[in-house]
Amino acid sequence: MTDPKNLASRFREPLLDGKWIANTNLKAQLAEVDVHLATKKINSLNSIAALTFHLDYYIAGVLQAFNGGSLDIRDKYSFDMPAVVSEQDWTDLQEKLWSDVESFALAVEEMTADQLNAVFVDEKYGDYRRNIEGMIEHAYYHLGQVVLIKKLLTEQA
Repeated sequence: MTDPKNLASRFREPLLDGKWIANTNLKAQLAEVDVHLATKKINSLNSIAALTFHLDYYIAGVLQAFNGGSLDIRDKYSFDMPAVVSEQDWTDLQEKLWSDVESFALAVEEMTADQLNAVFVDEKYGDYRRNIEGMIEHAYYHLGQVVLIKKLLTEQA
């Protein structure tokens, strides 16, 4: 069984500071991406900015529930990103993600084993641990997309 601190570390890894599984992380991948690259689309693929928003949408939504609030996130709204047109918009989007990631990880670190095994919001969602592990898998999935999209975009330039 994974302890809360280890689980929080696993959550940070694909997003903030890890290199073990993918040899990179989202923060490193986005460090050299400007607003033009972040918002550029390739055919029907999501933009890097849209994927960044999407990840934060779920992290912030689950964090709200961790903090005693309601679980208001819905798949149909998960790509409803406000316009990102300036470098400041892009910076703000990233900074919100990094802040929410760290808040999420800190919330996980503070959980007890009993909390990790408790029902998350509703039985249909499973327990807290399952949802945290799902967020880790979700982060790796979209990290892979960002890496590939970034490669495609930089090869076109």
